[in-house]
Amino acid sequence: MAEENDGNCIGNSNKNDDEKDALGNSKMFYPHCVAKMPTERNAVYYNMNHKNRGIALVFNHENFDIGGLSKRSGTNVDCECLVNRLEILGFNVQVFHNLEYSDLYARVIAAANLNHCDNDCFIMVILTHGELGILYAKDCAYKPENLWVPFTADKCPSLAGKPKLFFIQACQGDKLDPGVTLNRTETDGHPSNSYRIPTHADFLVVYSTIPGYYSWRNTTRGSWFIQALCAELDESSEMYDLLTILTFVSRRVAVDYESNVPTDGRMHLQKQIPCITSMLIRLLKLNKKG
Repeated sequence: MAEENDGNCIGNSNKNDDEKDALGNSKMFYPHCVAKMPTERNAVYYNMNHKNRGIALVFNHENFDIGGLSKRSGTNVDCECLVNRLEILGFNVQVFHNLEYSDLYARVIAAANLNHCDNDCFIMVILTHGELGILYAKDCAYKPENLWVPFTADKCPSLAGKPKLFFIQACQGDKLDPGVTLNRTETDGHPSNSYRIPTHADFLVVYSTIPGYYSWRNTTRGSWFIQALCAELDESSEMYDLLTILTFVSRRVAVDYESNVPTDGRMHLQKQIPCITSMLIRLLKLNKKG
């Protein structure tokens, strides 16, 4: 049993006083897309009462054809745990193992082209090696944004206004976090029947670690992040919204785990913290379906 790492608001305004903080080509035209409204304009919670919970894609990478990328022992434990938990929550889970990038991307595009009108939301999980700004398929590296860009509201209108959740278990670099010991003392608009949303609204992207740092995985028990995520979804999904649950996940990873590599002083007793990027505009509760 060993520890490893996975690497090698805008308000209503009637004035023309909004500006962009970037240079750009003002002659470029972006067509306006119209999609069905799944939730009332000022609803606090996402509508999770559609016929189906939705599709969950899980891409599990254990083996690689790329030199320098080791076998990800323990990833199948994560995969089995996730499949079990997501199925309990009502998702139609589809698992793919050790895909080359062309096959992986084809599955992503196929999912984006489906009709999700009867679905509450969409989930994708990636279990793989990574570095800062890249993830690895079996045969090559690719940019993480290739996973979610096909699901923006203009490209996948049947998911417009619905949660699109991405969970990524992978390193984002090779920095280490030794942690800090905490002691008890210190040493020193107007309502309308329809509404528009940004094309990137309703996304949630969660990495197992922050940019630049290792992400840890136990070779027999699975990764810290995925195991903490499964545990909190099991214990808290009936009581709390997803972002609150992810706060609990971060606490578990930060407080309950540290690396156990006594033969390597540099790698021993290291810490980790997940990184959450939320573009959700409502609260999301993943109560059991039905």
